[in-house]
Amino acid sequence: MSVQYPNGNHHAEGEYEDLLSLWSDLEAALSVLLSRPLQVQDFPAKVRQFDGWLQDLVAHDIDAALYLMFQLAATSTVGYSASHALVCGTLCHIMAQELQLPQRERDSLVRAALTMNIGMTALQDELAEQRERPTSAQQEAIKSHPEESMLVLERLFINDTLWLDVVGQHHASIADRVPLAQQDPEDRLTRILGTIDRYAAMISPRKSRAGRSATDSVRAIVGQEIDQRDEVSYTLVRSIGLCPPGTFVKLDNGETAIVLRRSEKANHPLVASLLDRSGHHHAQPSLYQTASGKPRIQSALARSAVSLELNHRTMMRLGLYAAQHSAGLRSFTTGPSAL
Repeated sequence: MSVQYPNGNHHAEGEYEDLLSLWSDLEAALSVLLSRPLQVQDFPAKVRQFDGWLQDLVAHDIDAALYLMFQLAATSTVGYSASHALVCGTLCHIMAQELQLPQRERDSLVRAALTMNIGMTALQDELAEQRERPTSAQQEAIKSHPEESMLVLERLFINDTLWLDVVGQHHASIADRVPLAQQDPEDRLTRILGTIDRYAAMISPRKSRAGRSATDSVRAIVGQEIDQRDEVSYTLVRSIGLCPPGTFVKLDNGETAIVLRRSEKANHPLVASLLDRSGHHHAQPSLYQTASGKPRIQSALARSAVSLELNHRTMMRLGLYAAQHSAGLRSFTTGPSAL
């Protein structure tokens, strides 16, 4: 089912221009924090401030947050490390809400996600830009970076032991068939962060390889079938979808589209078709509610497969307009509210 293209809404347009700027500002500020942490005055307070900023942006409109986050991850100009940290922090915040984690665990998880690679920020950016395999010295630094990051955080007066423990073991293998509720907090959070870390790394491009599609990234982690016994992966897919907002898809009518918003059916989101079956640009995007019938999503696409410059403000505005006028999407609408 197609959705009519809305007329301009200058209030929403202004809101989303601000939202886009705020996400970009947060990413840039996080980049400075992670690249020069020992020069930051009151580092713990600064991380709490950025965490609060992230929460406000997600609360404003979660679908717009996902859209911008995935687009920034694929096209970031501030460096891989900060972009990856922001993706991980945002997804961990959403997962904490879905899993109804206690506030203390939620705070430790998100702050660990933002800072887990602080011991190798420069190296992580360097690795994203290099085409050859890591040298033996780089491999050693990669192997030791969880403990190094924990030591850096201790020097910066982080005294949240759960935050520190999760950073120190975020590459550890934790049993994924044990119910989360039965695991110790550090193992529970490590398991969540480990899954998010791998997923975010796969969707992000590097010089040595293009990013994978969101669907391929999930399946690389959990296999072809999403098993409900793997609570973390199952909750990730249930909460953001196999094709989250901000990712590209091929439709079964041959058109190329971008996902704008989730719907009540996890794998049938609202999409905006951008290219026709011949690869020509549509004069105006066609909006489709894939949950309502044809067209359906045929496959997910990596960002590198689509050479388009997007007006993100317009895309988010279209998505919100459609959500506000559709019963199947309205329950997922959380904005716009005052920033």
